[in-house]
Amino acid sequence: MNRRALVRRPGPRLAEGLLTHIERVPVDVDLAAQQWDGYVAALRAEGWETIEVPPLPECPDAVFVEDTVVMYGDLAVITRPGADERRPETAATEETLRGLGYRIAHIEAPGTLDGGDVLKHDGTVWVGLGGRTDQAGIDQLGELLEPLGARVVAVPLTSALHLKSAVTALPDGTVVGWDEVVDDPSVWPDYLGVPEEPGAHVVLLGEDTVLMSTSAPRTRRLYEDRGLRVVAVDMTEFEKLEGCVTCLSVRLRG
Repeated sequence: MNRRALVRRPGPRLAEGLLTHIERVPVDVDLAAQQWDGYVAALRAEGWETIEVPPLPECPDAVFVEDTVVMYGDLAVITRPGADERRPETAATEETLRGLGYRIAHIEAPGTLDGGDVLKHDGTVWVGLGGRTDQAGIDQLGELLEPLGARVVAVPLTSALHLKSAVTALPDGTVVGWDEVVDDPSVWPDYLGVPEEPGAHVVLLGEDTVLMSTSAPRTRRLYEDRGLRVVAVDMTEFEKLEGCVTCLSVRLRG
């Protein structure tokens, strides 16, 4: 199977990115660019081809390419971000995926959906409700994905920017989360609270390999004790903007 991932370079206005749940602190844009390079290098070292969506210098949050699309098999669902300022980000993602041969669908007004609110595992698609994604957006996603065999489940979200700011899933399906921002852990049959907030964010790179932030060393040891191989990258400047390892790429299947 081809292993490809969409990425998008950070722009000069990165430090102006939107914030919802944390206080603004200075962001080192040059260091962020270096960290992005390190992130992309880590993907490539693990056998993933990276495909760059054209940059959008005027949009501070454009580096968080995950929010612009939800992939399900060969279908690319172009989102309608909940923040007006981020809606220009989707056009280049759509153009890139269309050029790669993916089928395209759209979340339409008045619905809103951010890709960072969507967690998928083994046919279940959990979608965070209450931040930048609304019920109309979730309903539209269900109409698009359920004919493909997916089960779409809305999950209450009140304390984190996106669902995947609170939880992600390990390769075996265990959902890992930072308890302080997880509204209802009982949503998932297998849930594991982790000791550090950045530890709740993993990108699956293989059957036993996860990408995570160096900001969560205790959680890294926890994952390694479970038999996982961990690739850790510096994410400090993106974490200052409520970003994490999941936000910076979109994995493509098929």
